[in-house]
Amino acid sequence: MRPVILRRGLVALFAAAVTFGAITQAQAETLRIGYQKYGTLVLLKAKGTLEKRLAAQGVDVQWTEFPGGPQLLEGLNVGSIDFGVTGETPPVFAQAAGADLLYVAYEPPAPHSEAILVPKDSPIKSVAELKDKKVVLNKGSNVHYLLVRALEDAGLKYTDIQTVFLPPADARAAFERGSVDAWVIWDPYQAAAEQQLQARTLRDGQGIVDNHQFYLATKPYAQKNPEVIKTLVEEVRAVGEWSRANPQEVTEQVSPLLGLPADITLTAVKRQGYGALLLTPEVVAAQQKIADSFYQLKLIPKPLSIKDVIWTPPAAVAKAQ
Repeated sequence: MRPVILRRGLVALFAAAVTFGAITQAQAETLRIGYQKYGTLVLLKAKGTLEKRLAAQGVDVQWTEFPGGPQLLEGLNVGSIDFGVTGETPPVFAQAAGADLLYVAYEPPAPHSEAILVPKDSPIKSVAELKDKKVVLNKGSNVHYLLVRALEDAGLKYTDIQTVFLPPADARAAFERGSVDAWVIWDPYQAAAEQQLQARTLRDGQGIVDNHQFYLATKPYAQKNPEVIKTLVEEVRAVGEWSRANPQEVTEQVSPLLGLPADITLTAVKRQGYGALLLTPEVVAAQQKIADSFYQLKLIPKPLSIKDVIWTPPAAVAKAQ
C-alpha cells in the first residue's frame, strides 16, 4: 500500500507545483493597467490595439478603473496594477509615501484643463480675494499644485485659505449648495461645472502650471518588462496622435462613458494634451519644483529626487521620440 500512497502523494505534489507554476506564469504574463474614466487610456482600451500587439508577446492586458489619480497610485503602491496615468501631483505624494514607481512618459501641457472655479453669482473676482475663504479640492490631485501656485502668484500663502478635501462628486455637491467659496477642479468636471452651473473661472493653469499627465509604472515591472512598456508607450502615442486629429470622434466615444452631453465633452477634449513623450530635463525639473514646494509646505514628509525615478527606455523607444 505504501508505494501506492507514495505515488499518490507525488502526483498531488506535482499537480500542486504545476498549478502554482501556472498561476505564477499567468501573473508574470499579465499587464495590469489602471485608468480613469476620462483620458487617453480610455481610448486605448476601446481600440484594442494594445491587446493585439501584446498577444504576440504572450501578454494579456487587464484594465482597472479608478475614480482619481491618488486612488490609482495607491493601487500602484500596493501592487494591484503595473501601469497608469495621473496628473502632476499624485506621483509626488505617492513617491513620498514610498511607492516604488517610475515615470515612463508624459503628455504635452494642458494648462486650460484645470481651474479654480467660483459660483456664477460669487462676489469673488480674483484669487487674492480667496483669503480666509473655503476652497474645496481633491487632496493630492493635479489641481493641488495649481492652487499652491495661484495663491503664490496672488501674494497669498497656502495657510491663508481654508482647504476642504473632497473627491469630485462630493466637491461639486458642496460647491452647488454654497458650502464652499471656490472649487479647484479638472476636466471634464471643470467643463461640466462651467456649462451646467455657469461657474466662473477665477484662474486656470495658463502661465503658472503646465498640467502634464504622467504615465507611470511600478519599478519592478518596468525593469523586468521593458519591451512591454515600449509597446505600451508606442500605442499610447499612436492613440494620442489620432485623438488630436479627431476631437469629434473622441467626443462621440467618450461622451456616453462620462454621461455628459457632447458639447461639454468636446470642450474638455479640445483642452486636453495628447501624446506620450519621454521625459526631458526640463519636465523633470518642473516636477522637482512641485515636489520641493510640497515639502516646504509640509504637505509631504520628506524631500524627493525626481530624477532618481525616471524610466530609462530601450534605444528603439528613444529613437521614436
